[in-house]
Amino acid sequence: MARPRAATFELQRASILNAAAELFAEEGFRGASMAQVAKTCGVSKPLLYHYYRDKEHLLFDIADAHMDRLLAIVGEAEARHLEPEGHLRLLIGRLMTEYEHAQSRHRVLVQDVKFLGDEERAAIVAKQRAVVDAVARIIGSLGPRWSRRVHRVPLAMLLFGMVNWSFTWLRADGPLTYGDMAEIATELFLRGVLGPAVRVPRRPARPQAA
Repeated sequence: MARPRAATFELQRASILNAAAELFAEEGFRGASMAQVAKTCGVSKPLLYHYYRDKEHLLFDIADAHMDRLLAIVGEAEARHLEPEGHLRLLIGRLMTEYEHAQSRHRVLVQDVKFLGDEERAAIVAKQRAVVDAVARIIGSLGPRWSRRVHRVPLAMLLFGMVNWSFTWLRADGPLTYGDMAEIATELFLRGVLGPAVRVPRRPARPQAA
């Protein structure tokens, strides 16, 4: 019979995950050791291995938990059934708020997922694509010229390019907050996408294979 887990198991596991995320964000996945993770968490190495078998296990759980949270935010915004512009505005604001309070996990996601094995990396990438597709669908509903996937997905990637890397330069003690930047990014994106000066490239359709 399997040994039952203590009531505090998940709490301890979450504490380890948070500490490991901060360490990986600071030192890089390859630069941090399990001994450093144990020291950062204030636990012994044997106890650490009781919760996580290796660094890759930790890395996957950090990225996977962060992506699950982003997917939950997407689902919560969809459940509001807002008109497209309001939907996108809400979602950008919620994502930026999450990034503000999960900077270490977000940094690990964008810089260290490449070190996962193929299967684990594919699972994270699938969730990333689901978030991008959700945003792309909102963009596609903003107007007919953005309804085609060939336009809405690149636009979604451009939007994420604005907001996903804010942690690299936006200072907590600076003059602008994450909320401020969410509003700025939203206005830049929406007014650009909806503005009359934007030209949609028209390319001839590729010939179908016989």
